Amino acid sequence: MKILVTGVAGFIGMHVAKRLLQEGHAVVGIDNLNDYYEVALKRDRLAQLDNQPGFRFHPLDVSDSRGMATFFAEHGFSHVAHLAAQAGVRYSLKNPQAYVDANLTGFGHILEGCRRHQISHLVYASTSSVYGSNARLPFSEHDPADHPVSLYAATKRANELMAHAYSHLFGLPTTGLRLFTVYGPWGRPDMAYALFTRAILENRPIQVFNQGGMRRDFTYIDDVVEGVVRVLGQPAAANPAFDRMCPDPASSDAPWRIYNLGSHQPVSLEAFIAVLERCLNKKALREYLPMQSGDVEETFAEVSDLAEAVGYRPQTSLETGLERFVSWYRSYYA
Repeated sequence: MKILVTGVAGFIGMHVAKRLLQEGHAVVGIDNLNDYYEVALKRDRLAQLDNQPGFRFHPLDVSDSRGMATFFAEHGFSHVAHLAAQAGVRYSLKNPQAYVDANLTGFGHILEGCRRHQISHLVYASTSSVYGSNARLPFSEHDPADHPVSLYAATKRANELMAHAYSHLFGLPTTGLRLFTVYGPWGRPDMAYALFTRAILENRPIQVFNQGGMRRDFTYIDDVVEGVVRVLGQPAAANPAFDRMCPDPASSDAPWRIYNLGSHQPVSLEAFIAVLERCLNKKALREYLPMQSGDVEETFAEVSDLAEAVGYRPQTSLETGLERFVSWYRSYYA
């Protein structure tokens, strides 16, 4: 396959591209290398791919309409893994336009490129944040997800609906993966596990929101990559049992599908910090703070649909995953 990976200098994008290259696929990656967080980290991720045969990188922003149209026309992609996005719940409160440009306009350009050039399968990253104020646990793809509590989540939910429209109108196979708190080596420095690690090593207090009363379904990067790659090779298909009188939120009579991709093992924030302390061999100083706008108290993925579809469910323990992250962090940041 010749695969377009968007956001290839990002945390998940780099790992997915590396795995696809190892499997012998040709990978063309794009990224705008924006300064949402340190650009040096993004360039160092790209350096992990530069010397691998079959890889080409192009600096390009998905929100660039003309650039994206030309790019699709010049390359004969068979599949697209769309992992570029403006990420972050809290940042969406400060800079909403970035989310409109990257996550809505940019995704529209991806859909148009896939439609016009007969892409066999579009797989795109959605998020557990779409479940918003839904209190039913574990989060199931078959439950409605129409009450997001952040603009970031709203744009990702909009992506799912936009993809459905293209699947319905043009027969474009699309699969959205709702990712749950992805962590691991080369991870984003704005994520809690990276912020905690840096603060602990620098003898600064970590900020523990909601007085520590949070639970998260932490998912190790290798498990996410395995899920993305397996789904990519299995194009979405129409659900023959789809009932329009009682529509299933996870499937359709169009070639469109939604899956959760999480560990199915939610961990309390205090338990997470305790594991991180053991990995660092150092105690954390805690600063307890109220809940932040846009956050939810708990995430918990139901992953039986993914397991049934592709024969895989995440399996890396938090202890193993954090040990690997800490080892990388100490090496990378010296």
